[in-house]
Amino acid sequence: MLNVLYLLNHAGKAGTERYVETLVKYLNGTKVNACFAYHEAGLLVERMEEAHVPCRQIEMTSRFDFKAARALARLCEEWDIDVVHCHYLREHYTALLAKKYNRHIRVVYTNHFVLANNAVTRLSNRWMDRRQDQMIAVCNLGKRQLIQNGWSGDRIQVIFNAVDPAAWAGERSESTLRAELGIPEDRFVMLCASRFADDKGHHYLLSSVKRLREISDVPFTLVLAGDGPLLESRKAQAEELGLEDCVKFIGFRKDIKNLYKASDLYVNSSQHEALSFLIVEAMAAGLPVVATDMAGNPDIVNDETKCGLAVKYEEPDSMAAALKRMMEEPDFRAQCARNALKAVEDRFEVHKMAQATYQVYEKAAGR
Repeated sequence: MLNVLYLLNHAGKAGTERYVETLVKYLNGTKVNACFAYHEAGLLVERMEEAHVPCRQIEMTSRFDFKAARALARLCEEWDIDVVHCHYLREHYTALLAKKYNRHIRVVYTNHFVLANNAVTRLSNRWMDRRQDQMIAVCNLGKRQLIQNGWSGDRIQVIFNAVDPAAWAGERSESTLRAELGIPEDRFVMLCASRFADDKGHHYLLSSVKRLREISDVPFTLVLAGDGPLLESRKAQAEELGLEDCVKFIGFRKDIKNLYKASDLYVNSSQHEALSFLIVEAMAAGLPVVATDMAGNPDIVNDETKCGLAVKYEEPDSMAAALKRMMEEPDFRAQCARNALKAVEDRFEVHKMAQATYQVYEKAAGR
């Protein structure tokens, strides 16, 4: 087995952390011996410790932190690490610099965003590229963006984020959310569980819901789960738009399956989304999807998967029309839900993702 160190700057509770946790769950003890290092502690550290994964804190203050690189090199020697798997530029550069002090280190980098780097970063990427072993893009557009950002395309593999369908199966009657919120069983429920940050598009989603009320008579509730810096601003927007009766803010929730099983539709309004675990989880729970046509979303919602509807970002009329169709056409919605389950089995199944990632580790280790 390979000894793999998962390296993450902030070990919180977002999609990247879920990605790391998923790989550890499905690879550790069978194909890899997993270890974990981080700069800022958070929920993921607790979960790694619960899984009996060795953890160590390493202070990483910047991309070119040579002190951190030396500390990482020593840790890799102590734990006999074969591959360091990192996820953001700060820890990525730290791992590449650590090769200066430990020549046995091999580095795999997963890019979780589809964002253009500035000219200075593109230049430093090209300089660091000679040290790079393997890279993973979680969507097709992500690979193209990595190449534009200065990395060599021949070392980039596209591996979609994935879930275990069995983990999300279950009956709607299992959910307690409707009773908790006082939502009738016959009321249409839409769920969005993104963090309240600017790129998640909640401002646009609320404007779309305002438009939806004007064009449809179907009673509905939009459930917004999550926390973040813009939560209070979005609550104020909902009040200003007169949406208090049909929009419920429920904060950060760990019982995400409970939320899916109470819902009829999953909605994604993001501007920057590489490949959303939340969308794929919702599909595995049997929900159709309405999502913006941004970044990696078209790899999920498209004419081949037929699992939902893609809409234009920042165009409330486009989003409102898609939501209206989902509410008013139950047969279409049911067909999308069936197709969602099939797409998860075919394209976003966790054992396929884990095996493909392990093959990348092997390539890196043998380079």
